[in-house]
Parts: sequence; C-alpha cells; structure tokens
Amino acid sequence: MILETAILYIKKGKEKQFEHDFKIAGQYISAIDGYLGHSLRKCVEHENKYLLLVDWEKLEDHVIGFRTSVEYLEWKKLLHDYYDPFPVVEHYEIILEKIKLA
Repeated sequence: MILETAILYIKKGKEKQFEHDFKIAGQYISAIDGYLGHSLRKCVEHENKYLLLVDWEKLEDHVIGFRTSVEYLEWKKLLHDYYDPFPVVEHYEIILEKIKLA
C-alpha cells in the first residue's frame, strides 16, 4: 500500500467553499482502480491549511491511473484554483504501523 500526502494551503476566505467542492471531488478520485480511501484534515493552528491523505494499492494507481484520467481533469477543475501555493505531493510506503482499536 502507498500513502499519498499533500499539505494544501487554501486561499484565505475560500476554506468553506473548498471543503464543499472537495466533497464533490471525492467521487472522481474514488472511481480509480487501486484507490483504497482518503481523508482531508484541517489544521487546528492555521485555518487555511489542510492535510490530504490518500491510500493507493500501488504508486502507479495514483501517478498513472488517476493523473492521466478524465476523472483527474474534473478533480483539477474543481480544486486546483484554491491552492496557494500549489502543493507538493509525496508518496510513502509502510515500514511499521500500529493502530489502537477501541
């Protein structure tokens, strides 16, 4: 499994509209083969900073499957104008993971 991460800085005053459009954009990314799930987290200290986490089966599912798809064009149309600056996207593989279940 591969974890895609991106810190998103949203133009000030556009946070609520971004969150609304991000919910819509979720349908596009989730339609891609190899997509396992995603989450968007808002920074407590900075109101216009978010953390995007997306789980993929393999790196190619994101960098080829999603980024070369028509779904990506829709994602881009909905979200890319909110970013300032454009985010750096990185990918991570699990070395160790421990999750406490309730």
